[in-house]
Amino acid sequence: MLHSLAQVGQDPLRGGYSRPVYSTAELDLRSWFCEQAQRRGLDVETDRNGIIWAWWGPQQDGALVTGSHLDSVPGGGAYDGPLGVASALAAVDLLEARGIKPARSLAITVFPEEEGSRFGVACLGSRLLTGAIDADRALRLTDSDGDTFADIARSNGLDPRHVGPDPEALARIGDFVELHVEQGIGLGVDGPGIAVGSSILGHGRWKLSVHGQGNHAGTTLMADRADPMVAAAQIVMAVRNAAARQPDARATVGRIIPVPGGTNVIASRVDMWLDARHPNDAVTAHLVEDIHGRAQRAAAEEGCTVKLTEESYSNTVHFDASLTGRLQAVLPDAPTLATGAGHDAGVLAGFVPSAMLFVRNPSGISHSPEEHVTDQDADAGATALADVLAALL
Repeated sequence: MLHSLAQVGQDPLRGGYSRPVYSTAELDLRSWFCEQAQRRGLDVETDRNGIIWAWWGPQQDGALVTGSHLDSVPGGGAYDGPLGVASALAAVDLLEARGIKPARSLAITVFPEEEGSRFGVACLGSRLLTGAIDADRALRLTDSDGDTFADIARSNGLDPRHVGPDPEALARIGDFVELHVEQGIGLGVDGPGIAVGSSILGHGRWKLSVHGQGNHAGTTLMADRADPMVAAAQIVMAVRNAAARQPDARATVGRIIPVPGGTNVIASRVDMWLDARHPNDAVTAHLVEDIHGRAQRAAAEEGCTVKLTEESYSNTVHFDASLTGRLQAVLPDAPTLATGAGHDAGVLAGFVPSAMLFVRNPSGISHSPEEHVTDQDADAGATALADVLAALL
């Protein structure tokens, strides 16, 4: 099924796929999903936060819900998100082929802006649904073109006045199971191709703005500069060194924007984004504090200043023990697997019983064009999801 999407959102510059939320590519995928769901006789609706729901059976509280997302990081892989959505559709096909008549409502969901690649907050759709982010703050978020989330939501048929916590929609979810490509190599290349998720590392995003003095690259002597780009380079190394000193920590600077960004211009400001993760939330907080201190010292050495702003944070999540146990009973050969990647299931876990299935990624690489799932493992994942849904229905 995913092969039919291979041309959607291809990125000729980065390689892989760039499908930011509400871009042409992501909208094409949303349309594809709605068409596929309707072809199966599912009732499709989009709620006030832009979440798509496709219902098999009546819309009732306490439903069994599965699904994932369709947006991507810049230059991402083909499977991160879409695999879970396509597998959910395939699972419905399998259940119908088995003649299963659900006694419980079942829905497939597609969550918008899971990656946070456009507005900077990961899992924005599920955060809005649950109230895990303030709606006014979300509406003020801006993309790289300066468009606010309120602007983009409005232009895509959402009423900004109604964006935010939706207790009625949340009550529809009795249990949530998300299938996702593994974003590491915990499953290896031999043995079972499916794992049951156990937990998600605590993780967050912070913006570091380094302020200096913009000036002419040719007339300003090296000794007279307050160059925030030099400070930013030192901060990148400080991030790496701070994380390397802390076992099990991960810290990354994956995005840097100099302002104004001219080749012959000393920047006046450099914005950079930090991703930090650790299984212990207290350690993550200490790590970020350490990085902030190192950043302040690096900036001061160059005659600059730095400001740290938290953009999002999710505590370490342990999936519902009872629901996870039921998945393990259905899939006794599947190992349990912790992940360092965030997911909508992790946000929902604070509000409804949630669980995850992971499908082997033999490359061990994700958020990159080298991300991969074999057809055999994809089929096994859809079958495993169908088996789990059948047991929970």
